[in-house]
Amino acid sequence: MQLQQLQYFVAVAETRHFTRAAEVVHVAQPSLSQQIKALERELGADLFLRARGNIALTDAGEALLPLARRILADADTARHEVLELVQLRRGRVRLGATPSLCTGLLPDVLRAFHDRYPGIRLLIEEGGSHDLVRELARGALDLALVVLPLPTASPSLTTVELLRENLVVVSSPESPRPGGGRRAVRVADLEGERLVMFRHGYDLRELTVAACRSAGFEPDFAVEGGEMDAVLGFVRAGLGMAVVPRMVAARSGRGLRVTPLARPGLHRTIALAHRSDVAPPRAARELQRMLLER
Repeated sequence: MQLQQLQYFVAVAETRHFTRAAEVVHVAQPSLSQQIKALERELGADLFLRARGNIALTDAGEALLPLARRILADADTARHEVLELVQLRRGRVRLGATPSLCTGLLPDVLRAFHDRYPGIRLLIEEGGSHDLVRELARGALDLALVVLPLPTASPSLTTVELLRENLVVVSSPESPRPGGGRRAVRVADLEGERLVMFRHGYDLRELTVAACRSAGFEPDFAVEGGEMDAVLGFVRAGLGMAVVPRMVAARSGRGLRVTPLARPGLHRTIALAHRSDVAPPRAARELQRMLLER
């Protein structure tokens, strides 16, 4: 079994078309087809159901696809690891993070990392913890900043707690103060208030909705479905209030009133995660060290 054969197999599986797959991997279509057939002979199973205008994975193909992706990702990581110079003058780090962490935590750390290692490319992927865990597991990321507890237990990942962050309520200065103007408000004070809510899959959405329900009410959404920047913009426009991390609120500048939540308040635990079975590349390990020492 050759890496090239697995690359061709993944290309066909993703495009569901032999000619388009050949274009993706820059090889002649007959050569690609021959390599796929050779792979099938070695495995002793057909990987594709071939019909005119319709290519589908067999059960064997479905079983091989996630493994092939992981093997190719690991090979790519090994290639980049070997190419890195001792002084970390070149290389890359693939880092996943939730959008709120990209706004609040990462800018200062990434600036310090870039100043120290200007030749290292930083590839950032934003997503919810569920998506980031999946991308880590299949080898598409070196590190990820996720919210604990993880959406599903994953023995293949190692997590290290990074920080515990308080959440606050943000609102427009031109709108009435939440909780009747008290210095700190309870979650129960949000009952009847119009909230600007994140899209499904956002950790903050799930945390906020769960807290409201624990306080005995269903939250009332004025707007829902936004990313972090959109949510903050809608709050500034006076459409409603939102529950966001303190670091995000602190970085968001003018146009927002920040009200803390009364004890016990709401918080979230941020962890740095990586695959347990593969050591992160050297550049990723250096970024990991800087994040843990921040």
